[in-house]
Amino acid sequence: MKIQDIRAIAKKMGIKVEKLGKAELIRSIQKAEGNLTCYATSGHECDQINCIWREDCIKEMGITSRP
Repeated sequence: MKIQDIRAIAKKMGIKVEKLGKAELIRSIQKAEGNLTCYATSGHECDQINCIWREDCIKEMGITSRP
């Protein structure tokens, strides 16, 4: 997902987007949704198959996904 799209999601949720990078923005969105704030933190595997950030996270971290 493009950073502009992520910023738009964050803004709609009332999250201040200034000075936040992609990973920080996504983790802020995850927190606001009441989800795990795990984006780009695992380093090993991902078992969150329904997460909308999963594909980007896997690419960023170069981790193994678990279906």
